[in-house]
Amino acid sequence: MLGVDPSLMAAWELPACDVVACGERRHDYAVCVFVLNEGERVRAQVRDMAAMQLPVDVVIADGGSTDGALDPAFLQAHGVRALLVKRGPGALSAQMRMALAWCLREGYAGIVTIDGNGKDDARAVPAFVAALREGADHVQGSRYVPGGRGVNTPIARHLGVTLLHAPLISLAAGTRYTDTTNGFRAYSRRLLLDARVQPFRDVFAGYELHYYLAIRAGRLGFSVKELPVTRAYPADGPVPSKIRGWRGNLKILRTLWRSVRGIYDPR
Repeated sequence: MLGVDPSLMAAWELPACDVVACGERRHDYAVCVFVLNEGERVRAQVRDMAAMQLPVDVVIADGGSTDGALDPAFLQAHGVRALLVKRGPGALSAQMRMALAWCLREGYAGIVTIDGNGKDDARAVPAFVAALREGADHVQGSRYVPGGRGVNTPIARHLGVTLLHAPLISLAAGTRYTDTTNGFRAYSRRLLLDARVQPFRDVFAGYELHYYLAIRAGRLGFSVKELPVTRAYPADGPVPSKIRGWRGNLKILRTLWRSVRGIYDPR
């Protein structure tokens, strides 16, 4: 099993969390599913992923849900390796630090990430694992490359990604991305442990880490790749998203601008 230098881990800033072991390690790669009060959506996703028999260990990274959907007995029955529950401060990036650090300590060679709100088709996971095995360091899922599909994408989201978000991230990274708000990604162990990256810092609390890793990987010359994915929004009802209202979108724009300017780069 791959280890991590204890002196490196000593500098990691991680949120407090609870770990519930649900099963044994069976694969060299893990998929981390990020969840916060997704209810039946995440339960359906767990059932679907179990039926797919994916070549990864499934790790649920919970931001502190209160809906009772993540019953350990249910997760164990569907092959989930572990449930990590964040107790410390922070939002998505804090969940990511918690989950990525746990997977590295467990010796995984690479980690796929996916949202737990049912929008993403997990059948693409094996392609992400294959890309990591072939040497990719940052794999971005995209509905905008050949083979990708966006279903019922809100027009404001579509325009924001294609006209603003992706062009700015691409410019800063020095490599072309097409779907930079999509959380379906994969990271190599090499990228996450590189001393020039340092993702395990408290400055990453909201959506910063998604943007930072995409930019940093490109700037440092790591192998970057996009793969087609399907992202489907419901035809009616509320949009499954934690970004709501003008305040949420303004915060995203501020984080994007800070990421592009290199504010989060290690000093």
